Amino acid sequence: MFLKIKQLLTAAEVARLDEISRDLKFVDGRATNPANQTKLNQQADPADPKYAESVQIVNAAFARSREFMDFAMPKRVAPPLLSRYEPGMKYGAHADAALIPLGNARLRSDLSCTVFISDPSSYEGGELAINIGNQRIPFKGAPGEAIVYPSTTLHEVIPVRSGQRLVSITFIESLIVDQHQRMQVYELNDIAAMEGTTMRWENRVRLDVVRQNLMRMWSTT
Repeated sequence: MFLKIKQLLTAAEVARLDEISRDLKFVDGRATNPANQTKLNQQADPADPKYAESVQIVNAAFARSREFMDFAMPKRVAPPLLSRYEPGMKYGAHADAALIPLGNARLRSDLSCTVFISDPSSYEGGELAINIGNQRIPFKGAPGEAIVYPSTTLHEVIPVRSGQRLVSITFIESLIVDQHQRMQVYELNDIAAMEGTTMRWENRVRLDVVRQNLMRMWSTT
């Protein structure tokens, strides 16, 4: 299951990230995945002091997004990384690494997220294509839009033909490891959000008991 979040970033945040990217040092994207010969892109150099501001901007957007928090149920989020694609660049079909280095520890990647920054009309190609069964679903979001999807899915970035594609990517370790279980809690949360005020109080309490008990039974801390 996917979640598309419209306007995760404000217009001002998109503009600031674009501005940061113009001064930020970028390095070969294979620095974080040297074994993947199909990865041809650029990513922000974490050693550049300007990188920290880009992380803060995107993390703040995640923290205030009810949609993101309810869907991902994040336990930990890897620092969002600005990634840039210029003509001819791509990222071939792959599944994200199960364990992502995070300081002295490792983060289990349950979900991946791409936050679009460039205006889609400013570049050709560059779609994020996610494989579901024998279907390939392309995503090319508006500036500030995000797509959250299971890290286990096979996906790729189609070669950019012209212009420049700028995105921010990250990985999420969820409080609920099992995707099916996580989606059951998400659906109950969604029902409660949409129907809670119209339900009889006694039924709303019963629904909340189920939600909390499932979280208690399935979540990791």
